[in-house]
Amino acid sequence: MRLALGSIYQVTDDKLIFAKQLGVKDIIVHTPIDPSLSKGPGYYELLPLIRLKTKIESYGLRLAAIENIPSEWYMKAMLGREGRDEQIENFCKTLENMGKAQIPVLGYHFNPTGVWRTCTDMPWRGARVTGFDYELVKDAPAKLGRLNDKQMWENFTYFLKRVLPVAEESEVKLALHPDDPPVPSLAGIARIFRNVEAFKRLIELFPSDYNGIEFCQGTFSEMGIDVIQAIRYFGSRRKIFYVHFRNVRGNPYRFHETFVDDGQTDMLKAMLAYKEVGYDGVFIDDHVPHSPDDTPWGHRGRAYACGYIKALIEAVKALG
Repeated sequence: MRLALGSIYQVTDDKLIFAKQLGVKDIIVHTPIDPSLSKGPGYYELLPLIRLKTKIESYGLRLAAIENIPSEWYMKAMLGREGRDEQIENFCKTLENMGKAQIPVLGYHFNPTGVWRTCTDMPWRGARVTGFDYELVKDAPAKLGRLNDKQMWENFTYFLKRVLPVAEESEVKLALHPDDPPVPSLAGIARIFRNVEAFKRLIELFPSDYNGIEFCQGTFSEMGIDVIQAIRYFGSRRKIFYVHFRNVRGNPYRFHETFVDDGQTDMLKAMLAYKEVGYDGVFIDDHVPHSPDDTPWGHRGRAYACGYIKALIEAVKALG
């Protein structure tokens, strides 16, 4: 188990120096916004990936994963529309190029309408956090059309049947993020990865070492389930590829984010559960509260979260 720094959209010297100061060894880059990567032909090309990786390595750090590609690059695949085969082919090219660059994990989602929040500045412990209230958006217009659970599962199965063999051949693990918020539907589109049962179905349908979960602990907590039990279930099956170690308060229909140490999940018990199942991957801070006078990226909030995570890792390791 080890601490990584995540939520890095633009890999700058400042952020890499900050990572070194925090004592992390690994970096997860989130939807890289380097024009040579994100404005290419609909997939990540090899040379920009190599440059990204070598820049990170020049600081004595490792690129543990890339989290997400631009949604528009595979939106037709998610919606099951004409042109999806070309987009799936491009998705596979990203996997092939990541394999050649020896980048081991691609985090992704299968959620056309994305992450939703109805509040981005709720006061919490002297900082500002995000929140969600389903009642405010339950009648949001269906701008992308309407798709039910059955249709979304068909689209996902069509997609993964074609993508997973390339991931296996390229030796790049696919880590699926749960739908956030985990409500049944928003804006006309079913959100199929909203509960533990969906992820059990995922690993049963595609029993591959390269098919697993980007375990967003905050989103699983939003589901209203026993997070510790979920860690044990998926972790014991080696299906957790990396962890978003964050905390929330609430349920799928109404919740808000918190500091890592004051949400509804006992984070020490969670860390103990990861240790019990032999999880040896990385933890990242993910969303953090925005404190007064912090930078737009949130250096202060991330330093607090990373310090807390690192202390928990060291504490449970010390237990033997």
